[in-house]
Amino acid sequence: MDGTFNTELTAPMDIFHHTKFRDGIKPMNVFTVANTTDAITTFEGLKILPDFNYTKKTPRIDILVIPAAEHNLDSDLSDSLLIQFVRNTGMKAEFVISHCDGAFVLAKTGLLDGRVSTTFPGDVEAYKKMYPHLDVLENLLFVRDGKFITSAGGAKSFEASLYLCEDLYGKEIADQLAKGMVIDWNLEGVPYEINI
Repeated sequence: MDGTFNTELTAPMDIFHHTKFRDGIKPMNVFTVANTTDAITTFEGLKILPDFNYTKKTPRIDILVIPAAEHNLDSDLSDSLLIQFVRNTGMKAEFVISHCDGAFVLAKTGLLDGRVSTTFPGDVEAYKKMYPHLDVLENLLFVRDGKFITSAGGAKSFEASLYLCEDLYGKEIADQLAKGMVIDWNLEGVPYEINI
């Protein structure tokens, strides 16, 4: 969507795309979706041409990533097409990841009801106030509950993405992906919580 923050979009794209360069695994096919195939403009001004328009038809989405965007706490939550797309796709996907304030959009769908989650540290109180029925954890880089992973976002979006790759492909592949991106990666040193 317009106003998407670069890092929450590019971090998972970078990590997941680099699975194509690892031997012996089924690589991910990474693509972008929006409510248009016209250029969208990120918060930082980057122009991106979405691969697919989700109001029409998209390929199957096994891993849905919801990056944060400028209006995740206001007008995005009133966008019924966006919320419906995230809900319907999230129910069918094998994993759903939100970065930073993308958790607000994911929570709006109801898919986080009865689960633990987190969001951008500076917006945790707003998240708790908007969704008082949710179990919200603080001071963690990411939280996994079943197939849902919510992260603090920003540069730490890389960690949540690497975690999923380690879960899917094993430590050796995750270490290779991190090394290829020049990221210090050691899951044991990352503050996170898993509730599977």
